[in-house]
Amino acid sequence: MKKVILSMALVAFATVAFAQKKVVSSAEKNFKKGDLEVAISEVNAALENAETKDNPETTLLKAKILTKQYSLDSTNAMSTVETGRSALQNFNKAMEMSGNSKESKVGKEVNKEDLPDLPEVLRPYSLYTLKNQTFNKAAESYENEDIDMAYEFFNLMSEIDPTDTTAMFNAGYIANELGRYDDAKKQFITLIENKDYNKLSSYYLLIQIISAEDKNPEEAYKYVTRARADYPEDKTLSEFEVQLLLQMNKMEEAMASVKEALVDDPNNAGLLLRYGYLLEQSGDMAGALTEYKKSVEADPNFFEGNYYTGAIFLDQAREILAKINDLSDDEWEKNAPTMTKTAEGLYAEAVPYFERALSLKPDNVEIMEILFNIHSRLKNTSEVDKYNKMLVAKLGADWAEK
Repeated sequence: MKKVILSMALVAFATVAFAQKKVVSSAEKNFKKGDLEVAISEVNAALENAETKDNPETTLLKAKILTKQYSLDSTNAMSTVETGRSALQNFNKAMEMSGNSKESKVGKEVNKEDLPDLPEVLRPYSLYTLKNQTFNKAAESYENEDIDMAYEFFNLMSEIDPTDTTAMFNAGYIANELGRYDDAKKQFITLIENKDYNKLSSYYLLIQIISAEDKNPEEAYKYVTRARADYPEDKTLSEFEVQLLLQMNKMEEAMASVKEALVDDPNNAGLLLRYGYLLEQSGDMAGALTEYKKSVEADPNFFEGNYYTGAIFLDQAREILAKINDLSDDEWEKNAPTMTKTAEGLYAEAVPYFERALSLKPDNVEIMEILFNIHSRLKNTSEVDKYNKMLVAKLGADWAEK
């Protein structure tokens, strides 16, 4: 009797196991036919059953079904990304269940090559399919100016293949454009840890984010130091170094750094400007003016160079006028006319620099006001009228009273 009962139990067990295998088999048939909703429902049922849930081939089948759903989803929305990420998780789980062996049956299926022009019936819907489709969706989203989704797909692509530095850089670059600075930093930090990758652009963007957005010049300077060790000949990194030292008020180090950089790059407008600024901060106004003028000679369309040069001329003129006001009556009669003429000459010298600066930034009302005031001082009536009209157009008729 016991043998009969045992035999019946074994038969029942085998029947249940067979039934579950039939569910998996049905899911696979529906997957191939394209009945994906039925297929995913069946494979989910199999993954909940004790007899089939621990079979890596069942998990692999779910990954394939999800990949096919993902490929066919043309909405390219966040729900699409979630489907793709779920497919990736199931591919990874199937690999773990197979001891992460690429030589195992499952490992070979997960990593099966997928060529772009492969017919539908031959498409493996492997991890490579998932990656290729993700690239297509990222590119489509970017071309359609859906930048948020372009980031999501490039980010997913970098998760699918952590060795794909192009996907990683694209994700970081777009995240930076979107103001998702933490996401961008994560990508760029990963890239600069890659020994074989040309990481110069990643250094640039990472340093700028940490300096400008995080407002952490000390941390940014650490990355500049690393970057300069990797790329000692790069001139932009020299500029970053000087800029960060200025932000940290390390004037002596900044001065030494900018002088060293100018030896190799004497016509670098940005470095000349920073050298001028350092000289200005030290009180050497004549030296500062010389360097600012050099920066404009190096690059006539350098806004900051033109603006700073004009500003030095203005400061020098105002300083002379202030001294005139402090003269005694006797000194005033003797020196005021000459000093006034000198001041007006300095105002005149400032004009072309501010005019060039305004041509580079035509909506800058501050420079319009500066030029209005200079020409008022020099009694250039037509120029005064010109800049007044520009200011009225920008700020209204009562701009001078604001």
